[in-house]
Amino acid sequence: MRFLPDDAQREFARSLDALLTAADTPAVSRAWAAGDTGPGRRLWTRLADLGVFALAVPEAYEGVGPLPVELAFAFTELGRHAVPGPVVETVAAAAFLDRLGEGSGTAAGEWLPGIASGKTVASFCVVTDGSPYALDAAAADTVLVVDGDTVRIAESAGPVQPSADPARRLARPLGGAVLAQGPRVTTAAAHAADVAALATAAQALGLGRALLAHTVEHVRQRTQFGVPIGSFQAVKHRLADTLIGLEFAQPLVHAAALGLAAGDPADVPAAKVSACEAAYAAARTALQLHGALGYTDELNLSLWIRKARALRSAWGTPADCRARVLEGAGVCGS
Repeated sequence: MRFLPDDAQREFARSLDALLTAADTPAVSRAWAAGDTGPGRRLWTRLADLGVFALAVPEAYEGVGPLPVELAFAFTELGRHAVPGPVVETVAAAAFLDRLGEGSGTAAGEWLPGIASGKTVASFCVVTDGSPYALDAAAADTVLVVDGDTVRIAESAGPVQPSADPARRLARPLGGAVLAQGPRVTTAAAHAADVAALATAAQALGLGRALLAHTVEHVRQRTQFGVPIGSFQAVKHRLADTLIGLEFAQPLVHAAALGLAAGDPADVPAAKVSACEAAYAAARTALQLHGALGYTDELNLSLWIRKARALRSAWGTPADCRARVLEGAGVCGS
């Protein structure tokens, strides 16, 4: 099993990093949180031009995928730059429509080419007792809602709900026509949820690395008692623990991507919980070592800190993921 990226994957990640660095993603994220999706949609088009969303779309529908490994590298960069919008949900919708196949009638042919080209922003929601909301339902061009063995296309959305991350604009999808019913919907939704969990894990990994980099830079500059606080042993230990968490999560994310590419999602829950817990720990470290100033809305660091908490429970809470890991290991019953 190969865990190291090849030259093409490294170049793809570097190209995404350069694009997002130049795009001023903090300003894009603040605009999105305020309801101005214009800058975000323009960035979305540029991401699509690099092939980010085509990675989740089959060649038959003008994509290049599905390529879970490349998706993991792409979403690591999206997380590193705190890109707003339903990026995870869009690739999940693509995975769902692809797996649903003929059960969706003409829906796959109607939406997948648009997802690949960036012209269609989609949201995808699996209704549960704890989460009846879809991300960016008002901003998306189409919202797919799975409820049991039925999937429908929402026709409108309720008011935006408060969120730990203001750039994650959650709303309840309302109404809509039934697209498909039956066991095929359940199977396709489970696959889409695995793709979403992998993308979220990769996003969290990149976000955690960005938080660590920002914090290391800060402790080298901030002084107390005439010396940088980064020279204090307690600070070094805290940063080392954060780095170790991220380093342990990275091979799990890569293994989950390789497994999903081979049709085996067994490693996805472990990757999701490890990466999101590592990112959450990085957020707590950043908050503490910035003297809590990082939580103020005036500092861009708050965009990463708030997102780390939201991603922790998106597409699988830590408890749910750990339960799936134990179930797969035969430690607990189904």
